[in-house]
Amino acid sequence: MTINGLAARAAILAGAFLAGAPAQGETLLERGTYLMQGVVACGNCHTPKGGPMADREMAGGFKFDEKPFTAYASNITPDRETGIGGWTDAQIVAAIREGKRPDGSIIGPPMPTEMYRDLSDRDAQAIVAYLRGVKPVRNAVPKSAYRITLPPAWGPPVVSVPEPDRGDRVAYGRYLAFAGHCMECHTPLSRGRRQYDTMMGAGGFEIGGPWGVSISANLTPDTETGLGRWTDAQIKAAIAAGVRPDGTKLAPPMPFDFYRNVSERDLDALVAYLRSLKPVRHAAR
Repeated sequence: MTINGLAARAAILAGAFLAGAPAQGETLLERGTYLMQGVVACGNCHTPKGGPMADREMAGGFKFDEKPFTAYASNITPDRETGIGGWTDAQIVAAIREGKRPDGSIIGPPMPTEMYRDLSDRDAQAIVAYLRGVKPVRNAVPKSAYRITLPPAWGPPVVSVPEPDRGDRVAYGRYLAFAGHCMECHTPLSRGRRQYDTMMGAGGFEIGGPWGVSISANLTPDTETGLGRWTDAQIKAAIAAGVRPDGTKLAPPMPFDFYRNVSERDLDALVAYLRSLKPVRHAAR
């Protein structure tokens, strides 16, 4: 990407962040830039670590080596040979919201397809608009290997999803928490399935990577093991700056470089949603 191109993207990003909420006449690219450089944070997995991000943004290759799988983040740049340059907009949206490639094969974890199914039609198209503007990078990524059986589908086809009600802070906070797949990492597993019905946001999930092993925190309002005693400002500082109330730093894979760009209004909505969760007494190990 040229210096002028970077400057243009930066200008779009600045305008999108200042808006926070949907401004009249907000373009798909403005919304997509806000989402991708903020709460959705696809680059946290799909952009290779190290080196100038603009040179390899969304080029894939990051390795997830877990007991159930050895998976590699896909190249989602517009390169026609190794990326998604030959995919239609509808095929990209289907990959995001349904976990289905153009050839019909299923995209496995850690792609949070179950979370992305709730993305509105406009936000899905906004993400496509952003990806279309990324620099094409020729980077062939190894095929992921699964030691679990993937389902034939992650659910029925997603036909249409309306825009979320941004006036309802709890509902919009839930929308953002799912778009940012917070609940995927912060909900424990049992027999290979997330315990969304009984332990939504209760933490305790182990996540390995170059940083070592991180254990996701309990985000429920439990006063002993969760966020029940934290102020709104302290929760927002943890999300956007990775700092606990005692001043200690949270560890990756929390994408603080992205979450610091989330608007104050959207942070307030996230806090409102977390406050609404059922308190669960569950201490992270």
